[in-house]
Amino acid sequence: MLTTREEVAHKLEDYIKHRLTLAQLVDWAEEVMQEGEFEERDFETLRDIVGRLGLADVRAFGLTWEDCATFLARLGYRVNVEVIPSS
Repeated sequence: MLTTREEVAHKLEDYIKHRLTLAQLVDWAEEVMQEGEFEERDFETLRDIVGRLGLADVRAFGLTWEDCATFLARLGYRVNVEVIPSS
């Protein structure tokens, strides 16, 4: 299956919104890297971001909020955070 910028952005969004765990995100990224089928127009960017996500469970690399925001910006997305009182 061809990996697109939209798919990578949605995976990052799911991780940020706690719909995916770090382990699930890493597993997905590792699987995508093994398949190696990236949309050609964004090949370098997608390969770089997904490769980095595949290492996010290694202590030396990790995954910060800033990393996620930077990756999304490289994919053409803007992060908008909303803080609301708990009920």
